[in-house]
Amino acid sequence: MLRSAAITQGIQRSPNRAMLRAVGFGDGDFNKPIIGIANGYSTITPCNLGLNDLTRRAEQAAQEAGAMPQTFGTITVSDGISMGTEGMKYSLVSREVIADSIETACNAQSMDGLLAIGGCDKNMPGAMLAMARMNIPAVFVYGGTIKPGKLGACDLTVVSAFEAVGQYSGGKIDEQELTAIEKNACPGAGSCGGMFTANTMSAAFEAMGLSLPYSSTMAAEDPEKADSAARSAEVLVEAIAQNIRPRDLLTRQAFENAIAVIMAVGGSTNSVLHLLAVARTAGVPLSIDDFEAIRQRVPVICDLKPSGRFVTVDLHNAGGIPQVMKLLLDGGLLHGDCRTVEGKTLREVLATVPSQPPAGQEVIRPLSNPLYAQGHLAILKGNLAIEGSVAKISGVKNPSVTGPARVFESEEEALAAILAKQIKTGDVVVIRNEGPVGGPGMREMLAPTAAIIGEGLGDSVALITDGRFSGGTYGMVVGHVAPEAAVGGTIGLVHEGDSITVDAHQLLIQLNVDEAELERRRATWVRPQPRYRTGVLGKYARLVSSSSLGAVTDQG
Repeated sequence: MLRSAAITQGIQRSPNRAMLRAVGFGDGDFNKPIIGIANGYSTITPCNLGLNDLTRRAEQAAQEAGAMPQTFGTITVSDGISMGTEGMKYSLVSREVIADSIETACNAQSMDGLLAIGGCDKNMPGAMLAMARMNIPAVFVYGGTIKPGKLGACDLTVVSAFEAVGQYSGGKIDEQELTAIEKNACPGAGSCGGMFTANTMSAAFEAMGLSLPYSSTMAAEDPEKADSAARSAEVLVEAIAQNIRPRDLLTRQAFENAIAVIMAVGGSTNSVLHLLAVARTAGVPLSIDDFEAIRQRVPVICDLKPSGRFVTVDLHNAGGIPQVMKLLLDGGLLHGDCRTVEGKTLREVLATVPSQPPAGQEVIRPLSNPLYAQGHLAILKGNLAIEGSVAKISGVKNPSVTGPARVFESEEEALAAILAKQIKTGDVVVIRNEGPVGGPGMREMLAPTAAIIGEGLGDSVALITDGRFSGGTYGMVVGHVAPEAAVGGTIGLVHEGDSITVDAHQLLIQLNVDEAELERRRATWVRPQPRYRTGVLGKYARLVSSSSLGAVTDQG
């Protein structure tokens, strides 16, 4: 029986049906499934600018397929616009707000299915958290990637603008070129164009069977994106009829598939945080160590920005995520029996995909000639991160650094020092009190990392933080250090000039100070005062878990 029958056929039939008639229900509509369309449309960010068009196509398709779609809004935060500001503290928080709002709307109105339409980074994991909580048939529609900006023969992304600031500060470009990059980096609607967080999470959704094949790499402004939204609505109606639910699809094997794809495409460090959160919500046993185990057997086979050459539309033209998955499946690196929301197995979905990437393109490499023999997201542990940390090591020439700590209590302090040329070759920059509790909100450190790259120090300076990194970050950077400084983690005990070792070969992040001295420091450590006590950030800081558990707020 449909959940919505409690409203349309229940004891309070007359007033309930009267309300529904006011929004368009006729006599023949009360036995149809009610589909909630969570529309993340906003003019705050180009990522979500085109979502109204997708929503309208999905509404029409759902009605034609025999359902009654009901649209409601949910929020988004532009990470790119808030980056480097106090506003960035709300970014990860918005994941929880999105999940809460979708759960609230769908459960309050007893909806039978969910079509979530989103673009910017937290739209996807927020929607997936809601899907896992409610466990009603669901499909995610990605708003699509932005097309590359152009400056001469160069492809630009939003990260180009951040790196240009460091290049300008370092005297490598003039103000005229800086302005030209700014004006051309983002040409229209769509999410950031490299294999940054939005495109990483859309790829993960597709790999887990909750989005349609090829949909995760389509350009936002291309007609096929709207066609895919319409087909997604039709598939959702079929999934309701077949009772295919998210937790049927979100199995341990599906999470392993998602991680394998993320490694293969060179995806964002944020995927670790988000998949841990979703797994915890879905009741699937997954730990941060599982990422390392999969990393060691799955190579990077896609040459994508931020550390590579190509953007996501290039990946789409080369065969998209299905082509990547087919190579992994043939190599024994994917679970082909996992089901998708279409009711097919992954092996069935990939049956017609070629076993070799197309000739004449350099975006996707065969497994026999990978970009890197192992995945790029390494899990480092040691006395600085006993619960773990995440290092993105693709494109790093020297993945082992031992040097003096340069300690900063915020992102702003670190960025000012970098731009003032106070950071030197061999330094280990430590940015702390930016974790889930301490920030609060675990800001992304794109501004300081891009400045380091722009200053030409990307291969000679390490940066560690209990905060996060943008999907656009690369270089010798280690984030998600846990436990964080604000709850007594060792990163909060580091003194200026202490020796720190960051070694991706040994999977080690170590403060080279003897334990007796560390115990003395722990004995005098004082918990920092909360930066926010009220409002969204105050509430978040009181509820949020460690980043090693996904920074969830509904721990139970």
